[in-house]
Amino acid sequence: MASTVFPLASTSTVVPRDLTLQQTITSGTSITFPSSITWAYAVLIGGGAGGRTTGGGGGGGGGGVTIGWVRVTTSTPCTIGAGGAESVNGSPTTFGGMVAGGGGTQTPTAGFGGAGGGGNAGSAGIAGAAGFFGGTGGAAGTTTAAGGNGYSGGGGGGSTSLSAFAGGVGMSGGGGGATSGTTTNGGAGGYGTWTGGGGGSSVTGAGGAGGNTTSYTGGTASGAAGGGGAGTLANGSAGGAINGGAGGSGGGGGGGASTSGTGGTGGNGCIILYY
Repeated sequence: MASTVFPLASTSTVVPRDLTLQQTITSGTSITFPSSITWAYAVLIGGGAGGRTTGGGGGGGGGGVTIGWVRVTTSTPCTIGAGGAESVNGSPTTFGGMVAGGGGTQTPTAGFGGAGGGGNAGSAGIAGAAGFFGGTGGAAGTTTAAGGNGYSGGGGGGSTSLSAFAGGVGMSGGGGGATSGTTTNGGAGGYGTWTGGGGGSSVTGAGGAGGNTTSYTGGTASGAAGGGGAGTLANGSAGGAINGGAGGSGGGGGGGASTSGTGGTGGNGCIILYY
């Protein structure tokens, strides 16, 4: 996190302000609070989706984001969403009645706030999901267009002849599309305020870089596979010659795999608590 106060007191007069970062939860099934605390301001991040494969795979979508006040007790149950393996959607994070969906990689689409995955070579991307409290997800990118922007980004379209298209921008970034065209490049993962999308892959060109977040950087593409998207807590990993990079901790989407490679795993979700 860039700051331990949400939001910065110097830039906001709107409640909630002057709240201090108290806990960052990355595992477990319950959260302990002091008896004096009955409400907490929570940022829920779902697990990022895994990157896809099959002769040019699209990047996984960033995990969903849900933010709000939660009534808490001294021991309040939670679920931390796991990042998806290759071609698997991320899992949701839950706490206090709120849900942040996992990022998407292929149908069915991502859950609450999860970004859509990039299309495999020659395929459209996946649309981003609406947020838990509302907000429209970005449209799926076609085989000739990038993913749309929205509360969550849509996955970029893949191609068989052109360089593939980038994932859309949102609270969570969409995965980049893949390409099988000669010396064409995979699409970049979309920027997400909290979670970035994984980059798409190429067969003979360069993979797409993973999408950045406000505080962290997506993985580069050192070969034909896509880089992992940045998470809420860490940078994404670089894509290799054929294997996609892993998404960063805190919901980053995994990078797409090139021919015979393995798609990158999405980053696990988390819960960030201010009070």
